[in-house]
Amino acid sequence: MIEEEIAVQIKILGTGCKKCVQLGENTEAALKQLGVNAEIVKVTEVKDILAYGIMSTPALVIDEEVVSIGKVLKPKEIVKMLENVK
Repeated sequence: MIEEEIAVQIKILGTGCKKCVQLGENTEAALKQLGVNAEIVKVTEVKDILAYGIMSTPALVIDEEVVSIGKVLKPKEIVKMLENVK
């Protein structure tokens, strides 16, 4: 049986600060660990970030659902969130 490839879109919301970059790196590590192919989009424009109702960055958005605001998640925390998407 062939497992279907799930296309997941992940957005990192933040202006490019150290924490935002770290969240991006941790997200990539989580995806690699799971073997999930996902598109990672970095949203850096303040007006675009505010459109999500976010006042504190970094934030993580999975398939247009805000799942984390204002903290740098560890790869294992992101893995748990992505497993719920599968």
